[in-house]
Amino acid sequence: MSNSRKRTSRRKWRRFTVVKVDVFSARPLEGNQLAVFLDARGLRDAEMQALAREMNLAETTFVLPRPRAIESKQGVKVRIFTVREELEFAGHPTLGTAFLLRKAKQREVVLDLKVGRIAVRFEELNGTLFGEMQQRDPVMGSFHDKGAVALAAGLEPEAIDCDLPIQTVSTGLPFAIVPLRSLAAIRALSPSWKRMAEYLESTDAKFLYFVTRETVDPKARLHARMIFYNGEDPATGSAAGCCAAWMVAHGVARPEERVLIEQGLEIRRPSRIFVRASRTGNGIVNVRVGGNVVKLMRGEVLL
Repeated sequence: MSNSRKRTSRRKWRRFTVVKVDVFSARPLEGNQLAVFLDARGLRDAEMQALAREMNLAETTFVLPRPRAIESKQGVKVRIFTVREELEFAGHPTLGTAFLLRKAKQREVVLDLKVGRIAVRFEELNGTLFGEMQQRDPVMGSFHDKGAVALAAGLEPEAIDCDLPIQTVSTGLPFAIVPLRSLAAIRALSPSWKRMAEYLESTDAKFLYFVTRETVDPKARLHARMIFYNGEDPATGSAAGCCAAWMVAHGVARPEERVLIEQGLEIRRPSRIFVRASRTGNGIVNVRVGGNVVKLMRGEVLL
């Protein structure tokens, strides 16, 4: 055996368990995909980012277990990465990771994210396990010029619903909610990310979240799409929370009414996101986003 082969055989491999789930769907191969590293202790920041690129999904999460006494007070530490960057918060990674961390009959899992503590509560709903996260209270941001947004998104100005405002909302990640007139308008979307990014750089929003009150499922309140630098997102839980606040603020949904947002149909990853929010004298509070999660596969990464 050559010296190089001897060195290779003696190399100590680090092993990391990774689980892949589909979020915001009760059926496998639908919803938004998520990779979860169940114990990421020992991984450097650059390695987490490289592994997120390797997974090539919208997001990958890394669980960093701590002593039980710390987790009971602060929550389970989790970091969220896209293929390009670390995020302070994202919806479907929060829900999917909490599902995997949940022990039998556990009613609540608390995650310690960059944005702070986020609780996910569980219940049996229609014969399946349903999880609902409570996001941070929303910050209602600026209103956008409809002509400028139409130009940035490659839309005709008349495609935008003139009865509702385009407004930035953040529950940890800021989205501009863009209401369109029809399913035809939202299905025709084919924007240039470069052009949208140039527009967004001058605003208080990080992404655009397109919605329309025309839906495929008559039980849904909105049909949504979200295009970003890694393509189209099948389900965007962080945007859906912002959208819940926007809906209550502008009369699309009543306070405390749980409504369905359908997303991902254009890319054959149908997703069902349930949202609700409350209103007080001080504005919109108690934003909640929920759905189902399906475990799809489990494997091991060797480094």
